Amino acid sequence: MSASEKTKLIAIVGPTASGKSALAAEIAKAIGGEIVSCDSMQIYRGMDIGTAKPTAGEMSEVRHHLIDVCDPEQPFSCADYKPLAEGAISDITSRGKVPVFCGGTGLYLDSVISIPSFSPEVPEGIREELMSRSPEELWDELLRVDPESAEKTHKNNVKRVVRALEIYRGTGKTKTEWDRLSKETEPPYDTLIIGLDYLDREILYRRIGQRIGVMLESGLVDEVKRLGLPRGCNAAQAIGYKEIYLYLDGRAEYGEAVALLEKNTRNYAKRQLTWFRRNKSIKWFYPDSPGAENNLREIMREINRHLYPDG
Repeated sequence: MSASEKTKLIAIVGPTASGKSALAAEIAKAIGGEIVSCDSMQIYRGMDIGTAKPTAGEMSEVRHHLIDVCDPEQPFSCADYKPLAEGAISDITSRGKVPVFCGGTGLYLDSVISIPSFSPEVPEGIREELMSRSPEELWDELLRVDPESAEKTHKNNVKRVVRALEIYRGTGKTKTEWDRLSKETEPPYDTLIIGLDYLDREILYRRIGQRIGVMLESGLVDEVKRLGLPRGCNAAQAIGYKEIYLYLDGRAEYGEAVALLEKNTRNYAKRQLTWFRRNKSIKWFYPDSPGAENNLREIMREINRHLYPDG
């Protein structure tokens, strides 16, 4: 299928506090789009302040999808997100609208727009039998059945050798064949990805600090207290919640919890950037760069070229 025949998507990505949500809303209003959240914590009901969820007013201006999907106590993963996002795309495009993905959870976005991963499941028991053998025996078998994988894998990397062998034993196809199948498969959508970041990292960190201040003034502590989440559930481990629970549980002073929240948010922003920088197709824009006042015009030009290549 050619790019012109695929469903066209827009995605706005970047680290937390970079201005993604405001940009996505502006773009969606300009092109007749609807926003699809790719934030792993905004899917939880009641987790509003700590996830910087769009307000009711903002969501009345532009329709949003995949926000408030489930209760915080419920488990939710990328495997749950993917079919919901695909359903949102179908719904939006069926009404002549453009899906605009927005969020910082790169794994969720990639699950929808990237080439499907062919990582087959294999019957239980195969790995146990393989792990009972020596590294030399395992590598010799791999060399015999899948020499290409063997050449790329050191014999002491037992985990990778066993994975390649269990794929072959479980499916009848070598890992090399599965990898080739992945490369021959096209991405399911034609996606333009716009990235937001700051040339001066300190500006981003100041924005993070300002956002945390607003969250605390808006009642983050009361929100966390009201939710009363079981400490072991996934939602309770979200940044902005786990730190406040330390304070509420008496395991940290208020100032310590806030300092930890800021530190953890900065580290999360670094991890987000590491994830997104791997994707060389992202077109990056910097609000603190010379000529940044033209960023929106340039972004809209990119979007129009993407949506209307023959226009």
